[in-house]
Amino acid sequence: MYDCIIIGAGPAGGTAAYHLAKRGRSVLVLEKESLPRYKPCGGGVSPAIAQWFDFDFSPAISVKVDSLRFTWKLEDPVEAKIGIKEPVWMVRRDVFDHFLVQQAQKQGAELKDNTEVTGIEFKGDYWQVNTANGIVTGRYLIAADGAKGPMAKWLGFKDRKRRLAGALEAEVPAEVVNKNMAHFEFGLLKNGYIWNFPKADGYSIGVGTFIGGEPQDFKKILDEYAKSFNLDVKTTKQYGHPICLWDGNQKLHTQNAVLAGEAACVVDPFTAEGIRPSIFSGVLAAQFIHDALSGDINALENYTQAINEQWGTDMAWAQKLAGTFYRFPSIGYKVGVKRPSGAQIMGKILCGELRYGDVVGRALKRLIPGFGG
Repeated sequence: MYDCIIIGAGPAGGTAAYHLAKRGRSVLVLEKESLPRYKPCGGGVSPAIAQWFDFDFSPAISVKVDSLRFTWKLEDPVEAKIGIKEPVWMVRRDVFDHFLVQQAQKQGAELKDNTEVTGIEFKGDYWQVNTANGIVTGRYLIAADGAKGPMAKWLGFKDRKRRLAGALEAEVPAEVVNKNMAHFEFGLLKNGYIWNFPKADGYSIGVGTFIGGEPQDFKKILDEYAKSFNLDVKTTKQYGHPICLWDGNQKLHTQNAVLAGEAACVVDPFTAEGIRPSIFSGVLAAQFIHDALSGDINALENYTQAINEQWGTDMAWAQKLAGTFYRFPSIGYKVGVKRPSGAQIMGKILCGELRYGDVVGRALKRLIPGFGG
């Protein structure tokens, strides 16, 4: 019998496993794939996550980015240094996720990868988890199995508040010219943006839409954008995947179990940043499950409250900004991105040095004359 079984070895699961094991709890991580495994993702990570750990992430970082370049329909470029204490980390998720789990293993957590969960059953005061490789039991569960995982449904979260976004991403091997620069394009795609993030040996290039709207030909748009960098995405595999964007405060706990990471729909609705919020949810999940194991009967309810207050409050501002910016992107580009301080502000939000609540009210007033008046 484990103190906690964590389903999913992504950033949320790895983080929760690390912090629970560090507190002396017995932890089992179940992952259906074999680690390391590919995960479609731009791979931009805020260096702010370092504050939640006591080890060096350098082995898991491919390159560091201190500059952003924005374009509107491949023209009208804006380049800026972000002006933050530590550059943004660019990672490959197979390396990063595995590295995080390995740190948890060093603390005593166990990993069973290549082990798919086939069902769960609550037995009065513990969970029985059925897997393709046998049965395991744990007093608490953390469901960190991502946007497409079945755990939330199995735990009874039938109607989660979430906005499902769509993305298409490709990893393109290439000689990278400016390894310190990330690229964003706003005009070619409706209701979202296109990104091109450098890695040591190539680019992560992708498109994502975040507020719905009519279907678009992602492959054609991605191909057109890639050509502007002399890249051919047709020769590389492309991965389509859903993204669970935050869509309002909601209950994230049930009997002896919590949702974390994308299963908890914590992705930023404006930037679609998912790694930092997933790690944050993993930190909190570990803290409150530790409290529950120590006898605090309100611990899991406190987890829900902490996520809603500490993350959801700011995400409400991000939602407002996304709803306005992506509906009027040409205005957004002119009055937001092209402002001298626009890129720096965006970079500081991405890095956790600024909160949306600090800047969005002013930004919306510029986007919509009379907003809030």
